Amino acid sequence: MPLSDSSIRAPIARKAEGADPYAWLQNRDTDEVLDYLKAENAWQEQQLGDQQALRESLFQEIKGRILETDLSLPSPWGPYLYYTRTTEGDEYGRHYRCARPADDSQTVDQRSEELLLDPNALANGGFFSLGAFSISPDHQRLAYSLDTTGEEVYQLFVKELSSGEVTSLPFEDCDGSMTWANDSQTLFFGELDDTHRPHTLYRYRLGNAAADLVFNEPDGRFFLHCYRTSSERQLVMSLDSKTTSEAWVLDAATPEQAFVCIAPRAEGHEYSVDHGLVDGTWSWLIRSNQHGINFALYHAAEKTSGVPDRTDWQTLIPHSDTVMLDGFSLNTTALTLSLREGGLPIVEVHPQGKAPYRVQLPDAAYNLYVQDTLEFDSDKIRLRYQSLNRPAQVRQLALATGDQLVLKETPVLGDFDADAYVSQRLWATSPDGTQVPISLVVKRELVGQSVPLYLYGYGAYGDSLDPWFSHARLSLLDRGVAFAIAHVRGGGELGEAWYRNGKQAYKTNTFTDFIACAEHLIAQQLTTAQQLVISGGSAGGLLIGAVVNQRPDLFKAAIAEVPFVDVLNTMLDPELPLTVTEYDEWGNPQEPEVYARIKAYAPYENVTAQDYPAMLVIAGYNDSRVQYWEAAKWVAKLRDHKTDDNLLLLKTELGAGHGGMSGRYQGLRDVALEYGFIFKVLQLA
Repeated sequence: MPLSDSSIRAPIARKAEGADPYAWLQNRDTDEVLDYLKAENAWQEQQLGDQQALRESLFQEIKGRILETDLSLPSPWGPYLYYTRTTEGDEYGRHYRCARPADDSQTVDQRSEELLLDPNALANGGFFSLGAFSISPDHQRLAYSLDTTGEEVYQLFVKELSSGEVTSLPFEDCDGSMTWANDSQTLFFGELDDTHRPHTLYRYRLGNAAADLVFNEPDGRFFLHCYRTSSERQLVMSLDSKTTSEAWVLDAATPEQAFVCIAPRAEGHEYSVDHGLVDGTWSWLIRSNQHGINFALYHAAEKTSGVPDRTDWQTLIPHSDTVMLDGFSLNTTALTLSLREGGLPIVEVHPQGKAPYRVQLPDAAYNLYVQDTLEFDSDKIRLRYQSLNRPAQVRQLALATGDQLVLKETPVLGDFDADAYVSQRLWATSPDGTQVPISLVVKRELVGQSVPLYLYGYGAYGDSLDPWFSHARLSLLDRGVAFAIAHVRGGGELGEAWYRNGKQAYKTNTFTDFIACAEHLIAQQLTTAQQLVISGGSAGGLLIGAVVNQRPDLFKAAIAEVPFVDVLNTMLDPELPLTVTEYDEWGNPQEPEVYARIKAYAPYENVTAQDYPAMLVIAGYNDSRVQYWEAAKWVAKLRDHKTDDNLLLLKTELGAGHGGMSGRYQGLRDVALEYGFIFKVLQLA
């Protein structure tokens, strides 16, 4: 037994001979590895055992703010309204539809209500993740996919809605996608390769014993995805690496035909396509970076045979050096652009025959996106809007006029007043002079005071961490803990250049930006190093691992969820899931210069003999994106090297994957565990 008694002291992992003494933890399913992970779990439970009552109180407190029995906004499509209903005590919402009212209102008629899918019955108390949920164009069938392990490998099903008969499709290693052709008999689905990459597209006609191979992508950098266009007249097969794209299209009415390429891939050219009406003409719309990194929008009229050549693309929205074109949506009424400017999301509407306008919003820092374009011939769309102190709202936007109507605001039960909290936008200065935005929320009476502060960061893949509301976070704010987001480089908050300046050769900017944000908050006397807790997950866990190595004195505690901390060893192993696709983000360490660069910041490689903050590390045993052993090896090395007596805890969810345990109540208990750890370290009541 390589471990000490976990009831007395922390488990000590065996150190093997060789360059990586903890590589043995990669031996999945062996008794030695499982014993170690279970011992770490037991140590974590013992160390936080005095918090059982507090955690239960936090769980009940957070749950008490949530309206457990609720109805989503119905979405109209054809003769039905589609919606979900949550019920108190159930982990998952049930999926329903009802007849669409003759007056075209969105009032649910329970007399005609049909239960389409009940995830609670399907989960049966275990892990559950719903992949596809796709109604056939004739509304007669439901195609859905299930992951019951957390490994993100899905089983495919088709349900006949008239009879309730469910057929399990005889295919394995599926990515969970299911896309209908317009005949309502043909489905396209994706298959995963050995590295967990969606690489193959199949065509399946209901009732057949086998599926036909449509396309196989051999380049390990590219992910394959299939979807229906806004017009519902075309299917698109997109092939995307981190830096290059290629799209193939097919008339949805003729699924037996072959897909045709819109524009052959060219290294560095990223584009995406949709199909709709431009000035009354059926056209392709193409978002492309061919003339600038912030993307422009082009259109090309549909041809009777084949697809328009790239020389036929005409500029619809030109490239801007200061505004990022994040995406677009369209229907018969308007073209809607999703933009980023000054670190904030913007929705800009171009109505048919009218001047464009930008959607006006009440907060200085916020989260906004197009949630639902509704039907293609709709004159309205739905926006989802929220801020750090304002619960999520679904707003109906009349495209022609810009009028907004709040259709639904996520309820917060109990004594809640959004104005009791203040949301702010701050700016820190990184060592190279770059101004880095920070979003912060704190109780109004504590504005400007030095308080405990929870700082969150990510900074990878161009993903934007726009401010979001959290029912659970109120349990921090109401106890005097401020919450902040560091919008560091590597994310997409300030456009494509912001992303590119935080990846590959510039990755260390992500870490220096985060440290600068922490130092700014301390310099402004909003918190102190002894009150500062930091957190990040996945690639954000790499961020946390890097900054605690570089500036452990700056933080009192750190939380790392499914952290990508063994980045060098992972990127050296092309057989691991997703490694090859990640070369465009981190670089290929088979190249000596890249090897040295990654080794210089990789959290696992740079653990040293020094004091570290108190740390809580969370892993998922079935995680296919960040393997469980990254967290386990990191904690083992930290425990061997660190020179302090601060808490170092590892919790491995033995039945979960990258997203943690499924189910809304389990998620709340996980948050209660995290908050309890924070209160223990900060010695808050």
